[in-house]
Amino acid sequence: MGKRFLLYIFDMGGVVSSNNDFVSPIASHFDVSVQELYRLAGEEWMRMMVGNLSVESFWKQLEEKTGHLVENDLFFTYFHPTLDSEVVQLVTKLKMNARVVVGTNTIASHYEVHKRQGDYNVFHAVYASHLMGVAKPEPEFYLKVLEAEKQKPFQTVFIDDTEENVDASRAIGIQSILFTDSGNLERELQPFMD
Repeated sequence: MGKRFLLYIFDMGGVVSSNNDFVSPIASHFDVSVQELYRLAGEEWMRMMVGNLSVESFWKQLEEKTGHLVENDLFFTYFHPTLDSEVVQLVTKLKMNARVVVGTNTIASHYEVHKRQGDYNVFHAVYASHLMGVAKPEPEFYLKVLEAEKQKPFQTVFIDDTEENVDASRAIGIQSILFTDSGNLERELQPFMD
């Protein structure tokens, strides 16, 4: 059965990497609650995530709304992801018989942090929302990855820690797993690896 699945798409934050909370320290920097930070940012988060707004423009707008000066990219400053070694081991096993890629909703700053740390090196390819112009859970996100990888939905397994993203990928016929922890993931992947 394992050979039928030719492509595995892993979400990055919350699946392959942890220690991803950059929002709380940024909220503290502006002396606002996390909820208030999200309110102030509004739709700009999504515009940044799909590459329609630069990080620099985001901070400029937030400066104007809050009156707080932003002297450097706080997304970069407060983002310190660490890889889950057990998930990385699973990725390495899967790569023996299939393509294994990242499909991530991200922004330019966080993409750069992961690149500098070498976090993407374990994968065959990276599909990042800010470079693709579309983000999960939009069906187009998954379809673009499938097209680039020349695979069909039924040949693909998708792993994400967000139920909405998993439901969206299932809706187009991709075998999908809601990630909770590496132990459960290994058990759920076992039928595909045998």
